[in-house]
Amino acid sequence: MKYRIMLLAALLFSGLPALATGLGTSARVMIPGNVQQIISVDYRTLRNSPTGMALKERVLPQNLKATEGALRNVGIEPGAIEQITFASVRGKDGSLRLLCLASGTFTRAGVLQKLRAQKVRAAQYRDSNLYPLGVGMELTFADPSTLVFGDPTALRQALDARDGFAESLAANSQMTDMMSDVDSGAVWSVLDSIGTQTMLRSALGQASSLDTYGTVSQRLLGSRYAMDFGNGVNFDLKVATTDQMTAATLSSLLQAALLFRRQQATGVEKTALDNVTVDSDSHDLKVHFESDDQRFQALMKSDIFKMVSR
Repeated sequence: MKYRIMLLAALLFSGLPALATGLGTSARVMIPGNVQQIISVDYRTLRNSPTGMALKERVLPQNLKATEGALRNVGIEPGAIEQITFASVRGKDGSLRLLCLASGTFTRAGVLQKLRAQKVRAAQYRDSNLYPLGVGMELTFADPSTLVFGDPTALRQALDARDGFAESLAANSQMTDMMSDVDSGAVWSVLDSIGTQTMLRSALGQASSLDTYGTVSQRLLGSRYAMDFGNGVNFDLKVATTDQMTAATLSSLLQAALLFRRQQATGVEKTALDNVTVDSDSHDLKVHFESDDQRFQALMKSDIFKMVSR
């Protein structure tokens, strides 16, 4: 996943809430507790926003674009998906593996009928049937309208969490507490402490080598953001720290980095950076960005956007 949308936050530092929904019960119990990042996208909202769809096309990794084609092969068109969630799960060796959960108007019976017609054979994992999806992924169902697919190892970790053989997301209070603050967004994400350190290091660039950042980076608890497209583009990022002083110090570092980037930027990039505010509130670093659709779509064509979303 490489923090594609979170790296957009690095650039920017760097409502349709009635339509957006948090994770359902089936999805929550399938996400392992050792998750580094969760990104959830309300496809119904995105499809009503040309800017949202343009952003999706630019930041969606190529292997996930290939997955859309693989889902079509089993009878699931993109228009049938209402919500999709990406989870970056740590394996036993510390590597990150992708897990995806999609819900919508498709049915398990319809997908299984398509798989049988294609003579696709399932592998058995306890009482679950795992079907090869191609592009190095497998799929199964969490319930009749929630499809779970991804890296074979991550998928088995998800089934272990669901069946009580490993901790699920419910055991990770840091992540679930942050989710409650953002899960009404059209696009929202939560990132653990290690992932947040990596994201901010990319955001700060050379400033991340300062001793000051080395100190505050050890006091980062996690981060979360939400994006909405109901009236232009609104983006809010919060980074949780251990104390008020750390949040204020981090805010000062980001403000300095933002000032440097403003001095180097021209045209649409400079306009975008002028619309970014950085502040701290109690233990949280807060970043806000807003833009109208026309300016944001122009920003997506800029060199700096290409650099952070590749």
